Amino acid sequence: MEQNTTTAKEKILKKVRQALIFKAKAMYTNIDLDSNVYAQPKNEEPLLETFARNFTQEHGQFVFCDNRFDFIDKMLTLVERKKYKMLHCWEPELQQQLKESGVPFIDDKKQMEKAFVGITSCESLVARTGSILISSTKNSRQLTIFPQVHIVVAYTSQVVMELKDAMLQIKNRYGRNLPSMLCFTTGPSRTADIERTLVIGAHGPKDVFVFLIDDQHQTA
Repeated sequence: MEQNTTTAKEKILKKVRQALIFKAKAMYTNIDLDSNVYAQPKNEEPLLETFARNFTQEHGQFVFCDNRFDFIDKMLTLVERKKYKMLHCWEPELQQQLKESGVPFIDDKKQMEKAFVGITSCESLVARTGSILISSTKNSRQLTIFPQVHIVVAYTSQVVMELKDAMLQIKNRYGRNLPSMLCFTTGPSRTADIERTLVIGAHGPKDVFVFLIDDQHQTA
């Protein structure tokens, strides 16, 4: 007697193929799938304020910088106040800014296990959720997860309202050559055990800073 050797995986794939070929007629044809379902910010709150509010609510630390020189001053203040050591930065543009500010950093990827602070850029900032969009093209996976402190250097022109806006920017920027990794980070790493005790920094950075540099400033 011939035994049926079809695996569970093959059965599932067969059902998926049949569903794609023989599509069921939509029961509800008048559903609006394009309109924004999210509530708009109260009193038309500015985009930057929306991001700052939502980011800090998720335990992120927000620093607004009037310009690049203000960023250097505030970065120096943070490093000196926190006595940060072992700052790792692998992006040439950020390395140049750190050199100008006199902030010592390490660019040797072989010393990753010693990294305490990771300094990176980002693709965009999402005001709706207070999230940071990071990609493997601009940043290292390790440098955004392994260090206890993650410092993100961003610009006001990178702030968008919705997640879909951030993904549209990625599509326009890279076309078909999408980064191998895209990650939305919302505040420091955190988890809760069965007793609902919140633990910060359990699986990633304990502190996340966003230094937002104003590159859209207009004088009256």
